[in-house]
Amino acid sequence: MRRDFLDAGRAFAELEPWALEWKEQIGTLYHLNRLRLEQWDRERPLAQQSAAFQRYHEALQAPLQRMHEEATRSVAPQRVVVQNDEGAHREGAALSKSAHTRQKKVLASLLEHWPGLTVFVEHPQAPMDNNLAENTIRTPVNGRKNYYGSGSIWSAQLAAMLFAILQTLVLWGINPRHWLTCYLSACADNGGSAPQDSAPFLPWSMDDTRRAALSGPLACRAPPGAPPEPVPIDNST
Repeated sequence: MRRDFLDAGRAFAELEPWALEWKEQIGTLYHLNRLRLEQWDRERPLAQQSAAFQRYHEALQAPLQRMHEEATRSVAPQRVVVQNDEGAHREGAALSKSAHTRQKKVLASLLEHWPGLTVFVEHPQAPMDNNLAENTIRTPVNGRKNYYGSGSIWSAQLAAMLFAILQTLVLWGINPRHWLTCYLSACADNGGSAPQDSAPFLPWSMDDTRRAALSGPLACRAPPGAPPEPVPIDNST
């Protein structure tokens, strides 16, 4: 949501002060939640947390309530207020129609996603944002941009399967290229089919020796006919 406010402020100069004010309010939420988490005891339920935690817990809910009320007022149908004989005006008429529409769209999205955005309040173990998830999938996303995505359903399914396999290897500290070379070589030795015994390729089934061997880069071999490596000359004598 922070990005939505900033994008609206960049798109319409008249919305910039409003967007920056919301940015500051969101920053305050992060600050209060960080202070709250410093007092959080993971072993206790929310109702049994310390008095210090409860103070920050209440302090966090107050600005959240104000933000929700402000968003609710802003997206509600505006009443026509008669000023004089010249006609009437609506609240927020200082904004252009496009800017006002963008403003209401951002706040309507905030209210629509409010239950998910505020999960962290009653569940401190939940992060306030999805930055970790976005950073985790950054490599597949960059790859997809480089090869222009998948051109068919089966290729998308294959890509998703490989992403899952390769990320699992990374989590276990295994070099994906080394593992993939060994696995595909085993498939070739088995006549182009998957090896009958998959245990040597499952990180949780490997012994420590094999896992350590696959954690490093694959040793490169010189192609056939390549000149031998030059012997270093010792000039110390």
